[in-house]
Amino acid sequence: MKKVGVLISGRGSNLRALIAATRIPDFPARIVLVISNIAEAGGLARATEAGIQTCCIPHHGKTREAFDREMDVQLKQAGVEIVCLAGFMRILSDWFTRQWQGRLINIHPSLLPAYKGTRVHERVIAAGEALSGASVHFVVPELDAGPVIAQGSVPVHPGDSPDVLAARVLTVEHQLYPAALRLLAEGKVRLEQGLAVFSG
Repeated sequence: MKKVGVLISGRGSNLRALIAATRIPDFPARIVLVISNIAEAGGLARATEAGIQTCCIPHHGKTREAFDREMDVQLKQAGVEIVCLAGFMRILSDWFTRQWQGRLINIHPSLLPAYKGTRVHERVIAAGEALSGASVHFVVPELDAGPVIAQGSVPVHPGDSPDVLAARVLTVEHQLYPAALRLLAEGKVRLEQGLAVFSG
């Protein structure tokens, strides 16, 4: 049973999906800590209601690495083995990503390597894409560039607004993230020489 830490900045939509999944009896991981950089983040209340330890670490007035080192202390004190980013609106330092290399994953609302960064749904619609989706990937120092563990796609319909497309992609995210976490917790995927290597 792997111990998981989740980093959030907002309402905790993907956190809710992860909490639900980790309550399934045969799920190979459980969430032991949720950290936010925003005291008012709705996901903190979700975690508290689920009986999960929470921690808020304000980032104002700190260097990126100093903030990340504070998170690292809290994660290690809780015995965390895998870290999931779930709507965490901070770019992590190279130091942190190397500390947690192979044990740090993120979900991004596009079919990576396409549409890294922000304003994804707006850009997908503007480009006239027929498909969009979500990707779970290992986190590396370069933004949204880590090897993909799992992807799911959705159609882009004529007349979609960014909000409508975002909601459609979110339904895929809620299925995809727990599935990818299961693979990692069971040792069925690992980061090796810059690649996601699958086994079993």
